[in-house]
Amino acid sequence: MYQEEVKKSERVRILISCQDQPGIVAAVSQLLFQNGGNIVQSDQHTTDPIGGMFFMRIEADIQDFELHKQKIAQDFQQLSERLNINWRMEQASKKKRLAIFVSKEDHCLLELLWQQKAGHLDAEFAIVVSNHRDIQGIVEEMGIPFHYVPVNSSNKKEMESLQIELIQKNNVDIIVLARYMQILSPEFTKTFPNQIINIHHSFLPAFIGANPYARAYYRGVKLIGATAHYVTDELDEGPIIEQDVQRVNHRDQLEDLKKIGKYIERTVLAQAVKWHVEDRVLTYGNKTIVFS
Repeated sequence: MYQEEVKKSERVRILISCQDQPGIVAAVSQLLFQNGGNIVQSDQHTTDPIGGMFFMRIEADIQDFELHKQKIAQDFQQLSERLNINWRMEQASKKKRLAIFVSKEDHCLLELLWQQKAGHLDAEFAIVVSNHRDIQGIVEEMGIPFHYVPVNSSNKKEMESLQIELIQKNNVDIIVLARYMQILSPEFTKTFPNQIINIHHSFLPAFIGANPYARAYYRGVKLIGATAHYVTDELDEGPIIEQDVQRVNHRDQLEDLKKIGKYIERTVLAQAVKWHVEDRVLTYGNKTIVFS
C-alpha cells in the first residue's frame, strides 16, 4: 500500500514573491495540506522586516497530482488575488529543455555535458546552436541536434529570427550562452525574459565588454573571476545568479589568467544553470534571490 502511494505522488516546486505581510506561510501551507500535499522543504527570505519583499520556495509531494492540479492552480489563483502574490508551480519530473549557444571555445559546453552525464544537472539538451562549426563533431557524437547559424553584423536580424524559430520549435525552456561571442539584440532578449543565462569572463561589474582578461592583466589585478547572469537588453547588466573568484599574482601572465578564468567560467555557469533548472532562482528588480 505504501509503495502504491509513493508512486502516485508528484514532487512540485512552488515559488512565491510578494509584499511581506502576516499569514503568507500559513495560507500556503494550509492550501497544500487541503490538496493532499506534504511539504518536504521550505525556504523563505524577507528583504526588510518592515515593508519589505517576501520570497518563498517550497518543495512538496502531492498525492494524485494530475487529478488535482487544476484545483490546486485555482486555489493558488484565489490566494494570489487575496494576498496579491506572484506565484508559479513547477513539476520536478518535467525536465527543463536547454538550448546551448556557443561559438568556438568548448570548455563551458563540455562542463554542462559532463554535469548532465554525471547526474548533477537534471535537464535535457534540446539543441546546440553555433555561429561556427568547430564543436559540431563533439555535439553530434553526444546525439544532440547541432544547428549552424552563421550570424554576423550584416545578417543579425535574419539569423536571430531563425534562432527564435529553432527555440520555439524545440520547446526550449532556457537558453544558455556557453561562451557565445555575439551580442543579442534587444528584440531577442525581450522575447525570452529571465530565460537566457550568460557567462561573462570577468567578475562583473568590473571589466565589462570585450577582452576583460587583457585589461585585467594590464591593470595588475589580484583577483579574477567569472559571473553568470540573466541577459537583458543592457549589455552585461542583467541580474547576477552566481560568481566566483581566484587569487592571482604578478607571476601570472595573460595566458595564465585565461586558463584560470576558463576553469572558473565553466564551474560558475554550470552552477547557475543547475540552480535555474531546479527552480531555485527568483528575480527582483535587477537582483536575484537564490535558494541554494
